[in-house]
Amino acid sequence: MKHALLVFFLLTPLFAVWAQSVPPPTLYPNPEAALQVYRSTLLRLRQEHTNQAELPDLKFFLFGMGNRAKYIYRNGRLINALTGHIEEQWAVKSEIIVPSEYLVHLTLDTGATIQIREDETGVWLLQTLPASARNPDRLPKPKRLDHTKSPLQLPRFADNTFGLVLRVLHHEVLINVVTGSDGIGRPVPSVLVYQNPRYRDAALMAMVLRETGNLQLIHNWIMALRNPADPASDTIAEADNLGQVLFLVSLAANRTHPVVQVVLDSVARFRKDDYILGKTDGADHPVFQTKWLKYGLKSLGLPDPYTIPKQYDSYSSQFWFDYTNEHVARTNVDEQTSLDSPYRVWADDHFYHEKRGRLGTIDYPLSWERNASDAHYPGLTVLDKEFVKRKLAFPYARHAAEMFLLLRHNQ
Repeated sequence: MKHALLVFFLLTPLFAVWAQSVPPPTLYPNPEAALQVYRSTLLRLRQEHTNQAELPDLKFFLFGMGNRAKYIYRNGRLINALTGHIEEQWAVKSEIIVPSEYLVHLTLDTGATIQIREDETGVWLLQTLPASARNPDRLPKPKRLDHTKSPLQLPRFADNTFGLVLRVLHHEVLINVVTGSDGIGRPVPSVLVYQNPRYRDAALMAMVLRETGNLQLIHNWIMALRNPADPASDTIAEADNLGQVLFLVSLAANRTHPVVQVVLDSVARFRKDDYILGKTDGADHPVFQTKWLKYGLKSLGLPDPYTIPKQYDSYSSQFWFDYTNEHVARTNVDEQTSLDSPYRVWADDHFYHEKRGRLGTIDYPLSWERNASDAHYPGLTVLDKEFVKRKLAFPYARHAAEMFLLLRHNQ
């Protein structure tokens, strides 16, 4: 871990210098063909994962991955996602949204072309003039949108059959990293309806960021952690939060991080014999909670006196990345939960090597959550006021992360 952190800190400034020196992007040459290739990849995935969920096709796209300002494109408008301010608008004749290329291609009524495109160096507006007014020596220069000049690593996952889908899922994780007024990037569950991170979601997001070389986005947030209570509640920690905090710390620091001792002191509140027991999502899940604690302790190389209890726990299969042999037979996630919290079934699929997880019926986004008790759905007004009533948040980071990690590991 020490060597990994050293490499991370050495490479991050080098990558930032590279991002500053790379020339602006040029117009994407054939967006319609790129969209068809993406759709054919998505179709192949749906042929393997046949359970679907009907989702409304709003024809929108979010820009501003990582610690960048967030923008929404929809219906000829580019809107600040957090303030609702219209930054740009156009009279659009036709549009092509290519999720896998982080691209919106617009043909205007005038015949001009506009492309909104996100890459490793920022979010860009590129345009051409109508053919009748075009002068090759005086084409408009690419414009980088305000507050999007921060470096990212955006792999193409070319070695994976579903690489283009992974690109979109990676985007749906990155778009939910939000920078606060203090300049610190925080991993939130869904950018339009949640203001605070949740440790369960953040841990899965961090696994994706680790695989793609983007942990620097939440490094300062991890370093600032002082409380094992979930930031979404800020009251008392849920029992699984203890292990999640330790795991997150292991990605940026070591056992000397100030929150580590706070977590260890907090274990006594939940300890029962040689395992822990408390609330997670309002219910006791001692297997899941103890697995998380052991995983966090192991991640930091700390002593582990705990034993996973040999009993049924409906959340045990949510923990697919270690201790998989310590498990009592399951009951399947019910139909309503699979629609409202689809990440639950994707986690089960990763554990059981099955393909029951639901896919949406649209190109984008691929992840969602519905009917959550703690989501602030009025935040969806900037996208579509009808969604406040529907209580449908998308994209949703934990769902995207579970899908990404399954498809990345189990091709």
